[in-house]
Amino acid sequence: MPKQAQIGFVEQFYKYLRLARLDKPVGFLLLLWPTLWGLWMAENGFPEIGRLSIFILGVFIMRSAGCIINDIIDKGFDKDVTRTSERVLVTGEVSVTEAYFIVAGLLAVAASLLVSLNEYAVNIAFIAAFSVIIYPFFKRFFPVPQAVLGIAFGFGILMAYADTKESIDPIAWTMFLGNFFWAISYDTAYAMVDKEDDLKIGLKSSAITFGKLDIAAVCVCQFIFLILMIAPISLMSFGFIYGIFWFFAAIYSFYLGLSLVENPKEGSFSFFQKSHRVGAILFFGMLLDLFINL
Repeated sequence: MPKQAQIGFVEQFYKYLRLARLDKPVGFLLLLWPTLWGLWMAENGFPEIGRLSIFILGVFIMRSAGCIINDIIDKGFDKDVTRTSERVLVTGEVSVTEAYFIVAGLLAVAASLLVSLNEYAVNIAFIAAFSVIIYPFFKRFFPVPQAVLGIAFGFGILMAYADTKESIDPIAWTMFLGNFFWAISYDTAYAMVDKEDDLKIGLKSSAITFGKLDIAAVCVCQFIFLILMIAPISLMSFGFIYGIFWFFAAIYSFYLGLSLVENPKEGSFSFFQKSHRVGAILFFGMLLDLFINL
C-alpha cells in the first residue's frame, strides 16, 4: 500500500474512533466500574475470565454503539452546540451511512456475545439496548433525560447477577439504584456545560430543569449514591477494608463537589471527567475486601 494511502487510511480510521468515542475513555469507565461491581459481588469473588471478558467487551461495544446512535439522531442539534459542533458527523468527516454500517457491525458483535449468557441476562440486555436507543428522543420532551441514562447505565449490574446467580437480589437492586443517582449526578454536571446552547435550541436536560439548584442537585444525588453504596457493608457483611475505601470515595466526592461550587463553569466538566475515579475506588474496596475474606 502506498505511503499516502496508508496515511489516508489511518486518518479515516481515527475519524471512526472519534465517532465511537474510543478517544475518550471516561464514558467507558463510568459504565465499566458498576458492571465490575456487579460481577464481583454476584460471584462473591473473582469471576470466570471468559465471563469477565464478555462483560468488559460488551461495555465498550454498547457504549460506542450508543454514542453513534446518539450522534445520528442529534446530528441536526449538535451543530448548534459548542461542545458537539466538531463531531465527525456534523463536520461531514464521516457520513451518516458509514455511521449506520458501523453501528450495525457493533450490534452484530454484541449479539454474538449474548450467545454465552443465559436467557435472563439476554432479556435484560435487550431492555438495556432499547433504553440506549430511546435516550436521545427523551432530550426533546422529558425534563430529566439523565434519568434514562441512569437506568441504562445500571443494566450491567443486573445482567451480571442474572447471568451469575440467575436471580437479582437486594444488593444488586441497591447498587442499581445507587448507580442511577450517580449517573444523574455526573451527567447533570456534564449537562451544565451545554446549558446555554440547549436552552437556545430547545433541548431538555436536568441542568436546565434544576435551574439555579443544578449544583445542589449534583451534590444531593452524589450523596444519595454514596449512602446506597454502604449496602455491601450492611447486606453482605463487608468490613473494615471496604469501609476505608468507601470513606476515600466520599472524601474525593466532597472534593469534586467543592470544586464545582467554587468554579461552576470549569468545575462542571471536571466533575464529570473525574467521577469515574469514585467508581474505581469503590470497586477496589470490594475487590480487596472479598480477597481478604476468601
